Amino acid sequence: MTNRPNSLYATAAGVKFHYHDLGEGAPTIFLHGGGPGCTAWSDFGPVAPLFARDRRAILVDIAQYGLSDKCTITGPMWDFHAAKIVALLDELGIDRADFVCNSWGGTIALNLAAKYPDRVRSLVITGSMPVFYGPLAPLPEDGRRGRNARDVYYGGEGPTREKMRQLITKLEWFDGDRLPEETLDMRYEQSLDPDEMALAAASDNPRGDWQDLTAELGMIQAPVLFAWGMHDAFLTPDYPLMLARMIEHGHLYVMDKASHHLQEERPHDYYTVVTGFLNQQHP
Repeated sequence: MTNRPNSLYATAAGVKFHYHDLGEGAPTIFLHGGGPGCTAWSDFGPVAPLFARDRRAILVDIAQYGLSDKCTITGPMWDFHAAKIVALLDELGIDRADFVCNSWGGTIALNLAAKYPDRVRSLVITGSMPVFYGPLAPLPEDGRRGRNARDVYYGGEGPTREKMRQLITKLEWFDGDRLPEETLDMRYEQSLDPDEMALAAASDNPRGDWQDLTAELGMIQAPVLFAWGMHDAFLTPDYPLMLARMIEHGHLYVMDKASHHLQEERPHDYYTVVTGFLNQQHP
């Protein structure tokens, strides 16, 4: 993984955001997943330099993660996050952007595209769960697999490096033997952040009220590419196919030999597929 770039900070609508800003060109916002210890760089560091060759890649630590504020959220959670990301765009002087997102960040971006359509050119979404049902069968662990994994990780004797390895290799990577020790260390060390541990101990309470985005998906006008792992441990490919059909300009790409973190497992292949979609003549 390339050395982590300098940290930048911006305060938007009362939230202090930490982010990285690489390259020049079309502004592209990268929003990471919600697993323990996830940050913008842990999730997108392997692929960010590829995008930065011909785009302005802005990697944002979402509120409550990384070095961004660990604020308490009240009210609808995805509305809160979307409004704060829009405020960050304002602070950075960005009128309209592409979004490339993993899991938690992707649900934020889908809601943002529905509520603030003029701010989004296109979206690429991987492993996100904006609705609480599947097309044919109940979701694994009733859609709570991620939250259950977080509770297990922080429960018992508390976080350990080995528990982090088990979480990532079981749920996020197709081939756990390829997990870089650097990535494991980064996730584990961040998961020990006192404020992050306090949020985990409080379960879902400080994270806001869960929202189902069924109605919002039908409002999205921007083109959306769901880039999914064939072996995603949280949501099998029938789920994003359902999502793609709920969106006017929905597309689906399924990557073999990949699970929940395509952009880390196969960065060059992910970049090739995603940049091809982003470079299309979207309205």
